[in-house]
Amino acid sequence: MADNKTEKLFSEFPEVPTSKWEEVITVDLKGADYQRKLVWRTEEGFNVRPYYRAEDLAGIEFLGAESGQFPYVRGTKCCNHWKVHQTIRVECPEKANKEALTVLNAGIDSLGFHICNAEFSAADLDTLLKDIRIEAVELAFCGEHIGRVAEMMLDKLAADGVKPEEAKVYFDIDPVIKDLSLKGAFCCGDGAKCFARIAELVRKAQPYKKVRMVGVGGHNFHNSGSTIVQELAFTLAAGHEYLVKLMEQGIDAGTAAHAIRFSMAVSSNYFMEIAKFRAARMLWANIVNQYAPERKCSRKMFVHAVTSRWNQTVYDPYVNMLRGTTEAMSASIAGVHSLEVTPFDAAFEQPTDFSERIARNVQLLLKHEAHFDQVVDPAGGSYYIENLTRSIAEQAWNLFKQVEEKGGYVAAFEQGFITDTVDASAAAKDKNIATRRQVLLGANQYPNFTEVADQAITEQAVTRTAAEGKCLKPYRGAMAFEAMRLGTDRSGKTPLAFMLTCGSLAMARARAQFSCNFFACAGIRVQDNTFFHSVEEGVKAALEAKADIVVVCSSDDDYATLAPQVKEQLGGKAVLVVAGAPACAPELEAQGITNFISVKSNVLETLKNYLKELGI
Repeated sequence: MADNKTEKLFSEFPEVPTSKWEEVITVDLKGADYQRKLVWRTEEGFNVRPYYRAEDLAGIEFLGAESGQFPYVRGTKCCNHWKVHQTIRVECPEKANKEALTVLNAGIDSLGFHICNAEFSAADLDTLLKDIRIEAVELAFCGEHIGRVAEMMLDKLAADGVKPEEAKVYFDIDPVIKDLSLKGAFCCGDGAKCFARIAELVRKAQPYKKVRMVGVGGHNFHNSGSTIVQELAFTLAAGHEYLVKLMEQGIDAGTAAHAIRFSMAVSSNYFMEIAKFRAARMLWANIVNQYAPERKCSRKMFVHAVTSRWNQTVYDPYVNMLRGTTEAMSASIAGVHSLEVTPFDAAFEQPTDFSERIARNVQLLLKHEAHFDQVVDPAGGSYYIENLTRSIAEQAWNLFKQVEEKGGYVAAFEQGFITDTVDASAAAKDKNIATRRQVLLGANQYPNFTEVADQAITEQAVTRTAAEGKCLKPYRGAMAFEAMRLGTDRSGKTPLAFMLTCGSLAMARARAQFSCNFFACAGIRVQDNTFFHSVEEGVKAALEAKADIVVVCSSDDDYATLAPQVKEQLGGKAVLVVAGAPACAPELEAQGITNFISVKSNVLETLKNYLKELGI
């Protein structure tokens, strides 16, 4: 009997070499360019092939290590039991305590508290944690004067007699990103004072092996429009900055590394995000390893994930549930320590009990029904994901080294390198969204035609804030479309785009559907029509409908005769638009027909111009 460890599946089938696959693909392409048709050039700066085979794993050095083994590509532990996290705003400690007790009974095992009151006291802390057994739950604190809150919490742990090995508490002390990067300056005006204060707290917390003082908010890069590689590289650089500064304060490398908790975003780029977290663990392990820490476990990256805010939309917000679900899948498969799913309504209101429940249940379903927590690194060995991991790691490492060559994160930020890099990525994403090369469902593609913004959606919710100075500027990718659409909804007008379908039936229907989606993105009502047998019939119906915009939908060959007829019969009573980019466009323009929409259009700017023409 064959050895089960060496027996190959499907051995009765002959092996097909890559050359044979390539021959078939070349035939199927019928002369089309292989690179342009099938090779994906990512915004991260590397190419992704249409398929991978076992031979593509050759040369990947990190293969072979198991979960829990250096460099931790496959995970930092031998299980995948991530923590379900939820953050509670603490404006009234008593109210927040009641909410915390409620969610603890609803499946949460990692509690976050966002302290909103700068006067938060030790008595408030006691109220906030009343009836919460500290040893049984993970706690994380962020918000106002978090250093002072950390000191109060350490005093409480000692006063309550909590065993040092049982306290799992994390503090989001992050002046490098939350102050310098987001506000342009350190909170106390001096970075040296900030690092000295952090070192003081780290020393005080040293008996508590599961207390972490430093939070590295890498999700802020993603939410400011960075690429996955940029988010990873700059997050690592910020983490390394803390590592170095704490060591300069006399703290050993192992203790300094163990004091850091990373927080990273997870976007809807499903496989890339899985690869990002795998690459992150490997790169951080190698960074810390260079300092030869006495405790080898300090090389393990402690990472919290939060689903993206950048790609959330305020229109058709229930789509955010789908985004959050796929993002949560990426993070859980990738093996993060804890995960928070952003409620679907977070972009335009304080999340409701319903939206928070849905956000929790996404993770509970992944655990208790999909059993994602029962398998460690299911992506391991995938030809595709292993290659993505290598590519992301290489690109991020190169960018990380550029930051270090400039003197580290703080120096690179002060030189403008960080913000310039992220801003360039954000501008590229904005252009892709405006031209629909990147789709945000419900915003720039496939909008809900009948939806009108309710009062919960304010102008502030859709307005991109311009931060002062050279700093990161978090925003949402859909904001430009949403602001335009909200302007229509609140204008007091109900502009109508009428689809005049004629000529070739098949092309007329296809272009009518395209045009309906196009104009509805601006909140313009659309009236689709099956087919008109003549231009006269279509124009008459358009005028009766009191259309503000009439879109001629037909084939390119028909436009040379149909479009001028429509223009003549409309008599300037509506804006005339041709759906497509016909070869006869120059001739039509010579006759005064100048409006065309197609897949090559800048949808955002085109719609803004039409709204301006309609007085909106």
